[in-house]
Amino acid sequence: MIKIGVISDTHLKQPDKKLGELLQGPFKDVDLIFHAGDITEIAVLNFLAGKEVVAVCGNMDSPEVRRQLPKKRLIELAGFRIGLIHGWGAPHGIEERIKEEFAEVDCLIYGHTHTPAINRRGEILFFNPGSYAGGLFSAQKSVGLLQIDKTILGEIIYL
Repeated sequence: MIKIGVISDTHLKQPDKKLGELLQGPFKDVDLIFHAGDITEIAVLNFLAGKEVVAVCGNMDSPEVRRQLPKKRLIELAGFRIGLIHGWGAPHGIEERIKEEFAEVDCLIYGHTHTPAINRRGEILFFNPGSYAGGLFSAQKSVGLLQIDKTILGEIIYL
């Protein structure tokens, strides 16, 4: 079994104490971390470097982050194809928009909306861990965990 920590929308200029607690808590035993963008500054990504990190840039990232990271990635892991993208536009319809960016995936991980979501549409698991920085309309902070074995299962963790 593979365990993946999933985070998005950190919106930090520098790592904070809570990010360290995340690495010692829910992400302690993960095999790798996926970051779905809006990291903001590269220092935050560097802080996560104690684990293998796969990341994409988002619309609020600094020019340095945008130079170093692609807008989307396709990861093949344990026989599954996983798309990683930040997303864009209004929350309504975001899953349809991001699906157009990938062909034949088993899971699509995204951020941008600041709202956690686990939705299975046909054969695709859409997974949004919510926002480490909190929601746009609430202070609720969250991250996610994915477990890959014979299938992909997602879990939202509220901080």
